[in-house]
Amino acid sequence: MTRLPLYLAASAVLAGCATTQVPPTDFTSNSGSPRAPEQLAVTFEKVDLALRVDPATKSIRGDAALIFLLKEPLTRIAVELDRNLPIDSASVDGVTLAPAAISNPDGRLYLTLPTPLQAGARTTVRIQYHGVPHVAKHAPWDGAFTWSQTKDGQPWIATTVEGEGCDMFWPCIDHPMGKPQLIDLHITVPSPLVVAGNGVATGMEEKDGWRTYNWRAKNPSTYGVALNIGPYEMLSGDYASRFGNTIPLRMWYLKGHDEDAKGLFAEFTPMLDFFEYRVGPYPFGDEKMGVVETPHLGMEHQTINAYGNGYAKSAYGYDWLLHHELSHEWFGNQMTNADWDDMWLHEGFGSYMQPLYLESLRGERDFQAELFNFRKSLSNKAPVVSGKTQRIEDIYEEARGGPGNDIYTKGALILHTLRNLIGDDAFFTATRRMVYGTATPTPGNFQPRWSSTKEFVQFSNEASGRDLNWFFDAYLYHAALPELVEERSGDKLTLRWKLKDGGAFPMPIEVRVNQRIEKLPMSDGVCVVTVPPHAMVTIDPMSRVLRQQPWIDAWKAADEKKKSKR
Repeated sequence: MTRLPLYLAASAVLAGCATTQVPPTDFTSNSGSPRAPEQLAVTFEKVDLALRVDPATKSIRGDAALIFLLKEPLTRIAVELDRNLPIDSASVDGVTLAPAAISNPDGRLYLTLPTPLQAGARTTVRIQYHGVPHVAKHAPWDGAFTWSQTKDGQPWIATTVEGEGCDMFWPCIDHPMGKPQLIDLHITVPSPLVVAGNGVATGMEEKDGWRTYNWRAKNPSTYGVALNIGPYEMLSGDYASRFGNTIPLRMWYLKGHDEDAKGLFAEFTPMLDFFEYRVGPYPFGDEKMGVVETPHLGMEHQTINAYGNGYAKSAYGYDWLLHHELSHEWFGNQMTNADWDDMWLHEGFGSYMQPLYLESLRGERDFQAELFNFRKSLSNKAPVVSGKTQRIEDIYEEARGGPGNDIYTKGALILHTLRNLIGDDAFFTATRRMVYGTATPTPGNFQPRWSSTKEFVQFSNEASGRDLNWFFDAYLYHAALPELVEERSGDKLTLRWKLKDGGAFPMPIEVRVNQRIEKLPMSDGVCVVTVPPHAMVTIDPMSRVLRQQPWIDAWKAADEKKKSKR
């Protein structure tokens, strides 16, 4: 589609014209551009969002009140909103703005204040808008609305905006650090549809064939705010936490899926208990653990995780999707990366939790099998972390030069290697500090926070009492894996670490000689050991260290060649 020139796009927005859908700009399509100075100058205190969703016309009408506390003087407010959603009116502290005070050429909406405001002022910006939001072609991998139907023809609607961002349907600060402190949602839908929302339900009103569902959530991640609408049934229960608090459990599902939903619901408690044991308190215990059945595969929407896996357990006997999305309540919603360049902190930790869960459920075989599945998938085409500000699609898309799926599987294997290097106490201490800001979290003594690769390196150094910068530099900031060069001559076995880009890599390695395992310090990156004649030698017999393995590279090359011939 040809994009409108920017000045025409702005004119269409101001005129309230929605007859022709305008494609999203690159700015709108890719979440996480650097925040405007006006956004850095405010504390985003509250959103009050009323949204009418009409399945018949596949349109929305929004009325958003945004409250900001100014840290610096300002002459205008900046938020993000898809230019495809025309502004009907905007006001600041009750004063209606003239069209000339409203500008939205590329998806960053600027509102010029009627009078300048000083630091310390609190202002309420109200934005009324409408339009036909973009439709996801392949949810959840692209962000927008899914207008689906149940088997009996009833509307079944969901939003997925991780890549594109919250601005696809509400005015927000579309950046990982753009969380409001509080959001009140008032979602109006045709009766008798149900809205499963973020946070805590605060009531429902019904009038003239329409229902308005009210929800309230604290510190919601921006893309974690979601619409989930359908003819839902609900399961409810409670989880008695190992930390002494009681957590509400809620599951919204489609009629006819009762037994399947009960089976999934039964997995909530053991999964929560695992995460609380390994990481710490469920972060949103005073709200709920919520799951809703969706027409797409799934996504980590805060306290209302989307689930569309068809209730299919994996060969390991658990629902991997439920587990992975639940992990993001800790790694993504409680702790949010400060920049998308650090997205591996969400996905690497979330992925590593799965083999750890299998270890607790099934034992060593399934634990190692899942780690090997991860190992086979690695691309190693780009560093996991670039060290510069990134937008989210620049991370997820290998075609853009990003690490792609490596943020999941390579991230998990890096964490596995780190855990074996520094031990469980140091590893989980660093993890808890990153997630909660304290090594001793209890319900009520922490707040949602942002973290970064740099901070996690610091926590790991402090928890282990060691300088681990060489470790993170080799694994995160370089694409190629460390190579362990083996040379055997007579009774001498020489092992030498080699980094493609050079540098020190004093990674200890275990060697099994016949039935005896010895841990080699490799303090200078090299070690020579004496082995008996005809000894059976196995390097890293417990697969504790992530490294280049040429047999896997050869297998992947052959597999790619086979696929190209199909």
